[in-house]
Amino acid sequence: MAVTVTGCGMIGIGGDGASASATKGDDIKVGLLLPEKENTRYEKFDYPIIREQVQKLTDKKGDVVYQNAEQDAAKQLRQMQQMIDDKLDVILVDAVDSVSIAKGVRQAKEAGIPVIAYDRLAQGPIDAYISFDNELVGQVQAKALIAALGSNSASKKIVMMNGSLTDPNAAQFKAGAKSELEGKVIISSAYDTKDWNPVNAKANMEKSIQDVGLSNIAGVYAANDGIAGAVIDVFKAAGVSKIPPVTGQDSELIAVQRIIKGDQYMSVYKSYPQEANAAAEMAVARVQGRSIEFDALTRDKVDSPTNKDIPSQLVPVVDLTKENIERTVVQDGIYPVSKICTAPYKALCNSLGIK
Repeated sequence: MAVTVTGCGMIGIGGDGASASATKGDDIKVGLLLPEKENTRYEKFDYPIIREQVQKLTDKKGDVVYQNAEQDAAKQLRQMQQMIDDKLDVILVDAVDSVSIAKGVRQAKEAGIPVIAYDRLAQGPIDAYISFDNELVGQVQAKALIAALGSNSASKKIVMMNGSLTDPNAAQFKAGAKSELEGKVIISSAYDTKDWNPVNAKANMEKSIQDVGLSNIAGVYAANDGIAGAVIDVFKAAGVSKIPPVTGQDSELIAVQRIIKGDQYMSVYKSYPQEANAAAEMAVARVQGRSIEFDALTRDKVDSPTNKDIPSQLVPVVDLTKENIERTVVQDGIYPVSKICTAPYKALCNSLGIK
């Protein structure tokens, strides 16, 4: 979404030298703090897309200063403090820990630097928030799992493999999923995956098989593709010939290939280009004092434990299955068919019409 405004000293966002407002010129510095590298999306999509969009919106005069915390909340706070000390114009932060990052958000506020929570809702006085509709993500996953289990799903046992307790998104995924699952399946065991780490997910799934019994598990709610991969590996190591339905999220390349093969039932496709481009537009509009454009980009309202009515944008999501791979990740340019349909998957791709 982009809104062009003229008059009253405000000029529309564009790729020419006249795109700056009286508040701040095009030579802006946008800080980008991402949480980890375990999920491939951050390095492959979010950072490059945000950098390119900021360049486009500022006639290549703007810059993105990027740091990745690698799942270390204390490290992310240090990175944020460095950006504050360096007097960056705005900071986009995808928090490792939504609670601890509040200290950095307050310090940025005191220094006059706006902070936009990106992908995960940070606590503290953030100026805006952009993410996907996270409860909807959980609902989409749960509905797909129930459909895969069939009409007598209420008598079947599933395992819930949730995300990290320090990630507020994980709580929303879980809440959305449980709102659909409860009363429609038997949740035999549930785990929170520390740091979203597949190694921890593997250990939890192994314990679940011991507690519930391998033959009793009809399906697995896995909160993201990394967890899904760990779950599937455990099933295979246990000698399961046909993997029960396993959900996922993020539509990672390897997950798309698992879906094609039939090892993973589904993933949730989230348009990273849409989220990242909108985040860059929000950051530039906020710094350059374009309040009308900023308001147009943040029409939703979200509450955090520390703040109410945070201007937000919630991007919709879709379920990714064998049937719509071409209409989602291929059509949006996330992966070319040549990357998906490598030699081991070529015949399967052909049978699905992915060309």
